[in-house]
Amino acid sequence: MCKSFYLPHFFIVLAVFSCRKDPSVEPHEATLIDPDLPAGLPPMTVPADNPFTQEGIALGRKLFYEKRLSGDNTLACAGCHAPEAAFSDPRQFSEGITGALGNRNSMALINLGYNTSFFWDGRAETLEDQVLEPVPNPIEMHQNWPDAVAKLENDLTYQYLFFQAFGTHVIDSIKVSKAMAQFLRTMVSGNSRFDQSQQGLIALNSMEQSGAVIFFTEEGDCFHCHGGPMFSSLTFHNNGLDAVHNDHGRAIVTGDSDDIGKFKAPTLRNIAYTAPYMHDGRFATLDEVINHYSEGVHWSPTIDPNMKKADQGGLHLDPQQKAQLKAFLLALSDPEFVNNPDFSDPE
Repeated sequence: MCKSFYLPHFFIVLAVFSCRKDPSVEPHEATLIDPDLPAGLPPMTVPADNPFTQEGIALGRKLFYEKRLSGDNTLACAGCHAPEAAFSDPRQFSEGITGALGNRNSMALINLGYNTSFFWDGRAETLEDQVLEPVPNPIEMHQNWPDAVAKLENDLTYQYLFFQAFGTHVIDSIKVSKAMAQFLRTMVSGNSRFDQSQQGLIALNSMEQSGAVIFFTEEGDCFHCHGGPMFSSLTFHNNGLDAVHNDHGRAIVTGDSDDIGKFKAPTLRNIAYTAPYMHDGRFATLDEVINHYSEGVHWSPTIDPNMKKADQGGLHLDPQQKAQLKAFLLALSDPEFVNNPDFSDPE
């Protein structure tokens, strides 16, 4: 995780700040920091125009829990990305401020600094771009950015925080997205039982070890789409959910018929916390997910070539294999991540 940062008591500082004639002309430089990444994760590539700063992360954390970014001041980003659910939504579809429901399950916010695209269909190329979408979305926060910015501009605390983070008290949507992206990139998970076993700190039990063999071999074929340190290929796959696709997924973005039914492979880290599962939240339990790959796969023209037994309906795992695979998946849980105070509401 990144270094801990606690919001200061503002009453004295704000009083001084409010008396300054033009704080934007006073020299100020935010405090650059490096993320303190878990041992098993690779270095993170951070945008040159949005490096980690202590002040930017603190601002982004506050904005993540800021309900005034929604049109009726009732919904924050955290409203659809709950900490206890590994920053996903335990509801099948999230509900916006008008009562409208989305048509895809809210993705978990885990190790986003390693991602190369965002949303189930990958329509955002950067995390900064992703942050900009929910606020004006009519079925989510339903507020245009000028109105959202005006609310922040009328708050002296935010004027101070933006000055500390960016050297100016002028607030705009780009700075909001940069600050929130900084915070989201600190949300790193890499201390599961599996990670600890890789570092030689513990040994997985026999069920977990047998499940790992299934996961990382052709026996389960899981690793093709969910391998590597992120437990995701970070790319798009048709995993056999449907023979006919009502939601065309990646093809909506690319316009390529070969992408019909393909969705981004989500990370399996903390999967114990992120139910329901799949892009449409159709599966309520891990057992249902495993059963899908075992005997519920539907063939369609764009099925992933790594789904080698798609024409047979799946892998046909026996009950013992299913239990072993589930045990391994549960070993990807990182309780420190979901309980990290640095990610909690600063208020």
